[in-house]
Amino acid sequence: MEHYYTNQPGADSREQTFTFTLRGRDFRFVTDRGVFSKNRIDFGSVLLIETMEIADGMDVLDVGCGYGPMGMSAASLTPGGQVLMVDINERAVALANRNLKLNGVTNAQAVVSDRLASVPENRMFDVVLTNPPIRAGKQVVHGIFEEAHAHLKPGGSLWVVIQKKQGAPSAFTRLQELYEDVEEVERRKGYSIFRARKS
Repeated sequence: MEHYYTNQPGADSREQTFTFTLRGRDFRFVTDRGVFSKNRIDFGSVLLIETMEIADGMDVLDVGCGYGPMGMSAASLTPGGQVLMVDINERAVALANRNLKLNGVTNAQAVVSDRLASVPENRMFDVVLTNPPIRAGKQVVHGIFEEAHAHLKPGGSLWVVIQKKQGAPSAFTRLQELYEDVEEVERRKGYSIFRARKS
């Protein structure tokens, strides 16, 4: 069984398009087989998009961007900032870049990256967003938390969505070990939104 966090999905391409409203803006998305939640934006991502706090001028990193809903929403909230979107899945990254063009979003780009490996060492962000690939295992998920800390500006925040039954308690504990200020800012339908601040 191949997963969406595969570098090069082997599933035959079968593209589809849908429209979805996020933070009051309608977006069109082209999706395909071999990417996460291809038929509609998953509940966890929507909850994170609705909850995240992004002010204009902030620089944002979206880790595990898929075909782009979180990063595109962030870009529309910070027209004066820049958004970098990363994903290990080449097909997802290609779709994310097409979706940016399709929606006229010019202050964001998507690149292929295993976790944060392709993010320049000196590039720092005000906000890091992630709907982590739970099925890739705890080591990968907690690795994202650690690498995000290194790329956050002082006072910056990591926003995480995670299901209780898929490891939310252990994720919260790991975040508390890494970050000075961690809180659950939203909980709905078994999903938690954690915000971890770097002091």
